[in-house]
Amino acid sequence: MTTGFVASLARPGGNATGVTLITATLEPKRMEFLREAVPSLTTVALLANPDNPRFADDIKTKQEAAQSMGVAVHVLTARNGTEIDMAFAALAQRRVDRLLVMSDPLVMSERERLTSLAARHAIPAIYQNRELPAVGGLMSYGTGFLGVYRQIDDIAGRILKGAKPADIPVEQPIKFELVINLKTAKALGLDVPPTLLARADEVIE
Repeated sequence: MTTGFVASLARPGGNATGVTLITATLEPKRMEFLREAVPSLTTVALLANPDNPRFADDIKTKQEAAQSMGVAVHVLTARNGTEIDMAFAALAQRRVDRLLVMSDPLVMSERERLTSLAARHAIPAIYQNRELPAVGGLMSYGTGFLGVYRQIDDIAGRILKGAKPADIPVEQPIKFELVINLKTAKALGLDVPPTLLARADEVIE
């Protein structure tokens, strides 16, 4: 595995197991949802923390997803709040007006800055964590963490009963959530299709 915690999902080996969030593999779906919300999507910026160990793999997955849809990609990086400000300034200079934000602890700690800058620059953006649309971001698509916590509890219970972590396959999430902030969409002048709203797990109004 990329981060080196386990040898493989089926046979983790060592003394670790758990639930993988498989965030990178959801990128084609995120791109699809962003295009549904913004049909004129032809160019997109990817904002990511280059210090994240998944950076290279996640960027590659996003670029492949965009290429398959005929969408041009610009990669922007940020390691802190100041660099996030600089990234949005670069967006304006490059005239890129669509944004995908990679999941990272930085994103969570700077979520209000991110969503505020996206609103200020009128940039439709999709995130991986529902906490972003909860504070004004346009939309998110990612793992339903309540289900993940239940899976982790189950794995922990099996270990407490004597099972070895090395023998317990790493599980994948069983639920993914699409969250749309309709108030933000209206502020951006977007008319979100009813078909997309119907597929949302949560619509914030």
